[in-house]
Amino acid sequence: MARYIDTHAHFYDEALVGDSEAAIARAEEAGVTKMLQADIDSKERDLMWEIADRHPGVIFNMTGLYPGSVDRSWEHELELMMPYFGRGAVAVGEIGLDYHWSVEFVEEQKLALKAQLELADRMDLPVNIHLRDATEDFLSVLQECRGLRMRGNVHAFSGSWETFMQLQKYGDWSVGIGGVVTYKNAKVAESVKKIPLEKILLETDAPYLPPVPHRGERNESMYVPIIAAKIAELKGIDIEEVAAVTTANAERLFKI
Repeated sequence: MARYIDTHAHFYDEALVGDSEAAIARAEEAGVTKMLQADIDSKERDLMWEIADRHPGVIFNMTGLYPGSVDRSWEHELELMMPYFGRGAVAVGEIGLDYHWSVEFVEEQKLALKAQLELADRMDLPVNIHLRDATEDFLSVLQECRGLRMRGNVHAFSGSWETFMQLQKYGDWSVGIGGVVTYKNAKVAESVKKIPLEKILLETDAPYLPPVPHRGERNESMYVPIIAAKIAELKGIDIEEVAAVTTANAERLFKI
């Protein structure tokens, strides 16, 4: 059986937490042998680690402050993150910019992002980026941070080939491709055709953004092979190649 890695999931989310053990088992049965949980903020971090501690070698955690959780107390939130790096965090994430729902804390979001990029550089860790309706400002922050060793992936990538190429000016960047690539008329499908497979990671963002034919349902890591199959179709290659290359990509980036 092909082996996959889900590089972005949230088993501690209220939609999954009561069923997380069974969801992890279903994913493993589907060939998803490793899963990474993305962090949001201090409120759910302990629960996230409890889940990972029950599944050593299978569930890996990131630590970061999600842009939607950024407010005037963002510096305190970053202080609360620090002990978790000593508990095996494999990346700083999910961090980034999100102007979709609110622009109240735009400046704080940019400051928090820059601080976490600097933190990742000091700790020699990759970053996992959440980016929505803020590409121009994100690239501006990367420009300010050009002296840092930046590497990581843009989660739920929905950008163009041109945006992907712009990212490469500022470090070693991959993209996370999830269920959206299976949606009818998804623009990211055209980008996936051009982006090298060596720069693609598979993800679900479970319990959000399920692939076709599961739209409207709760997403789960067991659906990663559906995403891999769509990428294989778009690129005209075998799904086994997608599985092998994206798994190696994730293991190399996150050192898992």
